[in-house]
Amino acid sequence: MLINQLALVSETKINKINPSQITRVAAALQKQATRDFAPLWQVNATVDAFDRLEDVPVGYWPLIVVDDVPDAAGYHTDENGQPFSLIEFSDSWSLTASHEMLEMLADPFGNRLVSGKSPHPDQGQARFLVEVADPSEADEFGYTVNGLLVSDFFTPHFYDPVTVPGTRYSFGGHITAPRTILRGGYLSWEDTATGEWWQQTWFEGNKPTFRRLGKLSGSGSIREAIDAQTKTVSRLAASGPSSKSFLAARTLTAHVKESTGARADDWRAQIERLKGANPAAKAFKAKDKAKGKKAK
Repeated sequence: MLINQLALVSETKINKINPSQITRVAAALQKQATRDFAPLWQVNATVDAFDRLEDVPVGYWPLIVVDDVPDAAGYHTDENGQPFSLIEFSDSWSLTASHEMLEMLADPFGNRLVSGKSPHPDQGQARFLVEVADPSEADEFGYTVNGLLVSDFFTPHFYDPVTVPGTRYSFGGHITAPRTILRGGYLSWEDTATGEWWQQTWFEGNKPTFRRLGKLSGSGSIREAIDAQTKTVSRLAASGPSSKSFLAARTLTAHVKESTGARADDWRAQIERLKGANPAAKAFKAKDKAKGKKAK
């Protein structure tokens, strides 16, 4: 089975992210990808942290943290058509990084479409762009991994034709029916009868609204065009730090650091004890002496 190799690296100015932070977020993303995402989507991946873009090996798809995202589009492809994502820095940048990672794994090239019934009552068949984190992208539906806030995502059942009781439509269980969105999220599709693109968004108000985008043009991927319209990365960067979910995650992170710090102290103390007295070596010496006495 092919394994997607992702690289998390910071290009922020004035060293906003230190090596410890980048490695802790990479570890959280790796656990989410392996433990939570892979069993549901059958996609395997590694996530490694690197100090500089120059250190990223050839063949890795980079997740690059920057100060701000140009054109508000987080997803891009390079001149060879290989994907990379830009993550706008904020205090809650782990949420944005998780969002971008999950969507990169589900649809690396930004053009994956799945057919189904349109949410719009006046439309029939539609082709949905596979963006697994968009319908429940708001921070309130995220969860913590290693004490860090990460994004919720939908399961392949999200495109089922009918609602089936007991079916898991999103990892956190917040989405309870196929092709529905939650407050703060959105969904994008092409109306196959007209070739026009539509969205259902819930960025404000008490209920979702429909938005007509028209026919797409240009040479970029569908996801790149959609992201530029919805400004997902910038919106997450702006809303995350002030959210209740992030504040709760930050409190949890402090407790996690306290626990890991205490454990680190225990490990260091044990190492010092081993330096002073090696019980394994003494045991072998004792056996050697016993053999020598028997020989006499």
